[in-house]
Amino acid sequence: MDKVKPEMTYIDKNFHRFVTELQEAVRRPSIAAQNIGMEEAALYFKNLMEAYGINAKIIPTKGYPCVYGEIKGKSDKTVLFYNHYDVQPPEPLEEWESDPFSASIRDGKIYGRGVSDNKGNACARIQGIGTMLKLREELPVTVKFLIEGEEEIGSPNLSDFVRENADLLRADYGVWESGYMNPDGRPGIYLGVKGMLYVELFAKGASKDMHSGSATTIPNPAWHLVWALASIKNKEEQILIPGFYDDILPPTEKELEMLKDAMHEEELSEEKAREIARKNAQSLGLNNYLLDLYGLELRKRSLFSPTANICGFKSGYLGEGQKTVLPSTALVKMDFRLVPNQDPYDILEKLNTHLKQEGFDDVEVRVISLDYPVKTPAELPIVDATKEAALSVYKKPPVVSPTQGGSGPMYPFKKYLDLPMVSFGVGYWNSSNHAPNENIRLVDYKSGIKMVVEFIDKVAEL
Repeated sequence: MDKVKPEMTYIDKNFHRFVTELQEAVRRPSIAAQNIGMEEAALYFKNLMEAYGINAKIIPTKGYPCVYGEIKGKSDKTVLFYNHYDVQPPEPLEEWESDPFSASIRDGKIYGRGVSDNKGNACARIQGIGTMLKLREELPVTVKFLIEGEEEIGSPNLSDFVRENADLLRADYGVWESGYMNPDGRPGIYLGVKGMLYVELFAKGASKDMHSGSATTIPNPAWHLVWALASIKNKEEQILIPGFYDDILPPTEKELEMLKDAMHEEELSEEKAREIARKNAQSLGLNNYLLDLYGLELRKRSLFSPTANICGFKSGYLGEGQKTVLPSTALVKMDFRLVPNQDPYDILEKLNTHLKQEGFDDVEVRVISLDYPVKTPAELPIVDATKEAALSVYKKPPVVSPTQGGSGPMYPFKKYLDLPMVSFGVGYWNSSNHAPNENIRLVDYKSGIKMVVEFIDKVAEL
């Protein structure tokens, strides 16, 4: 029988304090999009690190500040933890069962905006490292923390920050911000992120809103955008921008094997896989997933296919009752999730060219954010070390995914630091990130702190 590490016993005994510290973090609203509570949240994480013996400082940027922490270890081998302290706006408030910044605990879960994305992970990593320092006085490797404040608004200043502070941030291995438990109780490990091009499409008609009776003679910018959107993607989910798919890097055999390993045994049966997919879709109020996909093909599309998604459409009158109006403007927000080796700047150019060729050269394309897709090779030793750490903590083999459906600013770490990143964390499949009633399970939070300890020890063996 394996001997239980003292750190694991310490985490069990001090878990109430760890939860209280997380609650204090969540109760400090830090909404970057609205400039609410940002400096206070940055200071909280600086103070939390210092309370655990980690040298910390706040570093200004052109936007919101970054929090940097460092503790030297026995070895110069270095791990960099990346997290962010900013959170999404909590709206719609009426759909929350408790105040979004109350950090309420019920039914074994803690609820609050940012508890999963991303304050739970940030706190767990600080507490895990703090536990090791408390009991050992010295870490086996050097550890660095970077906690930024602009991830939820596209990290506009992170690339310059990483470039300008490359020597400060230099590390051998990196841990990305997030990770989730699967419905089958197996922890998820992720090796990359999709890229993203986020844009607004804006169309203008008459100089002012008109009576809708004038629709016989006055062009409607809302219809103009609808037709523009219809030229971008068809009903078969094919993106129609010429050259959009040209540079996509197909999954490797190793990555496809990883997907198969992540599947339940019953999913290997076509009939069972179809049944499982439809059941999961029905839990979301749907009859089935897009294109009626299931099993391996569903997983492949989720991870290795790009998207063209409409995030929101605004035009005309949307209030109660009737107002017969022909709007003067129309606005659509879109995101394109990109996969290796798609370049967001190249996709932007192709989008602009496509709109002009289709007769929509008067539609203004406004860029909100761009991110490159990034992927850590599955063959690297850090991947095996992470898997071994997860197996030790969770007693189940982890689900290793070559990438994930979401995006994030991982590219600057690859470009300026050549840093291989792995991702694991304290969330679970129903954490409701970016949605009302965001939450994590307390049992996952405790395991997430323990995972940090095991991960550091496994890295020290590399």
